[in-house]
Amino acid sequence: MSVAQRRNVLLIVVDQWRADFVPALGAGFLKTPNLDRLCREGVTFRNHVTTAVPCGPARASLLTGLYLMNHRAVQNTVPLDSRHMNLGKALRGIGYDPALIGYTTTTPDPRGTTDKDFRFTLLGDLMEGFRSVGAFEPSMDGYFGWLAQKGYALPENREDIWLPEGEDSVPGATNQPSRIPAELSDTAYFTERALTYLKGKGEKPWFLHLGYWRPHPPFIAPVPFNTMYDPAEMPKVVRGETWQEEAKQHPLHSFYLNGISQGSFFHGAGGAASELDEATIAQMRATYAGMISEVDQALGEVFAYLDATDQWKDTLVIFTSDHGEQLGDHYLLGKIGYHDESFRIPLVIKDPDAPQAAGTIEECFTESVDVLPTILDWLGGTPPRACDGRSMLPVVRDGAPSDWRDHLFYEYDFRDVHYSKPEGVLGLGMDESSLCVVQDAKWKYVHFAALPPLLFDLEADPAQLNNLADDPAHAATVAHYAQRALSHRMKHAERTLTHFRSTPRGLEERQP
Repeated sequence: MSVAQRRNVLLIVVDQWRADFVPALGAGFLKTPNLDRLCREGVTFRNHVTTAVPCGPARASLLTGLYLMNHRAVQNTVPLDSRHMNLGKALRGIGYDPALIGYTTTTPDPRGTTDKDFRFTLLGDLMEGFRSVGAFEPSMDGYFGWLAQKGYALPENREDIWLPEGEDSVPGATNQPSRIPAELSDTAYFTERALTYLKGKGEKPWFLHLGYWRPHPPFIAPVPFNTMYDPAEMPKVVRGETWQEEAKQHPLHSFYLNGISQGSFFHGAGGAASELDEATIAQMRATYAGMISEVDQALGEVFAYLDATDQWKDTLVIFTSDHGEQLGDHYLLGKIGYHDESFRIPLVIKDPDAPQAAGTIEECFTESVDVLPTILDWLGGTPPRACDGRSMLPVVRDGAPSDWRDHLFYEYDFRDVHYSKPEGVLGLGMDESSLCVVQDAKWKYVHFAALPPLLFDLEADPAQLNNLADDPAHAATVAHYAQRALSHRMKHAERTLTHFRSTPRGLEERQP
């Protein structure tokens, strides 16, 4: 492949970045000049969701192109079946080195190892098929080792670098800076790894999964990002009058409102997430925005290198996240349940073959499972038969085709894991602890395997505070969307070999 024919792919996957924190989609308070540039030169998708949360299931869907119902890595710590094709394996098959910076939070298939495998003591490790060129897993050892090599004296508890500066600082939402400076942050680490990799590739074509941990908690930012935003300028929280009132909406919502602590989001903090007042949430959001600007500045370094080496024009750039973040909405923190804030995520695609699309805001429904077939399509590969997504290149170049999807579909499995155990509280078995969502511009229907359903009128109730599923006047709507959910699942049931058939003439392969 000549330099003139070089086709590169930069897949940027940030962590826990929700869709309404994108300036092109209305978040004008944010300072993200490099993301803004990407939106000006590419297509920004307004209605994009991850098809699963949290990290492990979300990344499994993103990197296999499969719905949760098919890949079945249903929660963090649940193994991913090694038989599944993924983006790394597919890229190897067409001659690309599937380089990855960051992590995939993947628990390995236990049938290919033993129960003594150290990876089963972790939240997740690297997905089979990718090659790490900037490790974070296991347990952030790659990052902490980099800090030590830089001469930074790590504290006895390494994670204390994310406490507020000053020995007497109180953990929690704050505009105090983290103890680790910006030049030694995990964002700086990932950026250095990216530039090291890209400079080593020279003129050879490349694929790079560039992962960033931020704006994932702990919610604390280094100087100068800690004071970049005024809490008063942050979007207002969306929630009912009290958390107790919201808890009446559904047993699963009640479980999380009674069980989420602040400690996982502010290092060393205590108290329930539902107790956060509006001023504290505003400060948390300002810090979250600061971490976003830190990532954006880092992306600017990578973009500048691609500009300087004349590679920008040959590079497909996709910017997305694994999942969103509640940020206090509905009295919640994290990525859980059925709320839009957890599932709606950014997606921007800059296709150098489609300059006519620059600056477009696309309204059609897109899902994280569409990313894998899009990348393979752009590189001349073929998505696996089992893939649940579709290439978005036709959308990018000419707008959504007439047969594009007419609703969003996403799932959540809430079976017990070592850090959250809803099964006993809700009186469910592990294979009953799941939900799926069918959502369009008018209605959002949430179907549970063994709990009552939910129905929201998105036009009349965009905050999704009023469940209509039990209202007899909406029984026909519930039935209609339940049928759509069932039909969707039937259409996307595992189909790796279903296009083959034997005949008197031998094996035939049908074209879907």
